[in-house]
Amino acid sequence: MSHNTEKKVVWDKLLPVDRFSTLLSITHKGLASWVIMALLMTLAGPFTPEKTVERYRQGAEFIVLLDRSRSMDDIFARRPLNSLPVEKELIRSKRKVSRDYLVEFVKRRPDDRFGYVLFSDKPTEILRLTYNKAAVLATVEAGGLGKGLSKTNIFSALKLAADMFQREDYRGSRNILLISDGGQVFTDEQKRYLVRTYPEMKLSLYWIYLRSMRGMTLDSSDNDSLLWLDMPERKIHAFFKTLNVPYQAFEAGSLEEFSAAINEIDEQQYQTLIIEETLPHQYRTDWFLWLALVALFLLTLSYLYTWWGVRQAYQNRHK
Repeated sequence: MSHNTEKKVVWDKLLPVDRFSTLLSITHKGLASWVIMALLMTLAGPFTPEKTVERYRQGAEFIVLLDRSRSMDDIFARRPLNSLPVEKELIRSKRKVSRDYLVEFVKRRPDDRFGYVLFSDKPTEILRLTYNKAAVLATVEAGGLGKGLSKTNIFSALKLAADMFQREDYRGSRNILLISDGGQVFTDEQKRYLVRTYPEMKLSLYWIYLRSMRGMTLDSSDNDSLLWLDMPERKIHAFFKTLNVPYQAFEAGSLEEFSAAINEIDEQQYQTLIIEETLPHQYRTDWFLWLALVALFLLTLSYLYTWWGVRQAYQNRHK
């Protein structure tokens, strides 16, 4: 039997249809199902997979070629023997000075892509071209450790840099930053390779030359010593000018000159660059927890309304 506030009915089908109560019942079941489904999806741990997107930025690509020869362990900007002593912390090797300025250079260029090569007799690809600044900075820091070797083979480093760019799609300004205190006499075959490859790949070349001999410059002058006329550094500098690619040499004999070279390179290389940004996979459990919370809130309101309606009917019946 079903009861209402006025009379007894032997068959509930004889009761009038209450559409609102029917809708409320369906709502209760739907919201309860919604809560259960959302909680199950939360336990499943849904996520969006890792993906790579392309963005346009202002910057460039750099492959740094850092000389690891033994001469790079010498004191940078050594003062004349008859000068007054300097503070101990100012006495640093060429390699450590290069490391410090490279760290500063990388930090100020957030959108650039860097590769890193150490070379002496043979080049070593330490880091392929990457946007990961933490990896680049760690690699540059590590490059200041240890002792150098005896020989300097600049051509092998230049060739490796070209190979590294050749493995990559062209995305924008491509630059090779050579930091060395020595030179090399290239063979005719090596010259032909560089003359053919560098313009074809649209490479730019920067050379920060760490001067070892006081007074000696890469470009000849009327006041040159006879000992400087046949220096390998001058020969390689003269050849670089014939490569038919953007080339600029900086002679760094002091910290101020090294800093000025880094600043000028930084100012020049802000061009449109296509960068790849890797978006890591992200968990989406929060979405389903919010769905469960909203559904549970609505379900609670619905049951509170039902309880209030039953209470009102009971009170009216017993008046």
